[in-house]
Amino acid sequence: MKVQDKQHIRAWVSGKVQGVWYRNSTRQVAERLHVLGYAKNLPDGRVEVLAYGDTEAVNQLIDWLHDGPEAAIVTEVKTKQVEGETPPLGFEVC
Repeated sequence: MKVQDKQHIRAWVSGKVQGVWYRNSTRQVAERLHVLGYAKNLPDGRVEVLAYGDTEAVNQLIDWLHDGPEAAIVTEVKTKQVEGETPPLGFEVC
């Protein structure tokens, strides 16, 4: 796989996304898609997601972030391309 076939993004997810199993569900979906990175709660109530993997898989994860698990109410997902960072080794819940 060529490097240009990979995508590295950071996403910030707003809404009712803490205390609803959002991070663990994100990890489960990411692992199924073979996407590396992390999901962590932020003090302002959002969840930050770092994702690295095949472009199609990362795009599928981004699509899923807009819905999240059943108990979540996602109001916004902002994404930004990441450049110059070492890709993560697995997917962690922080």
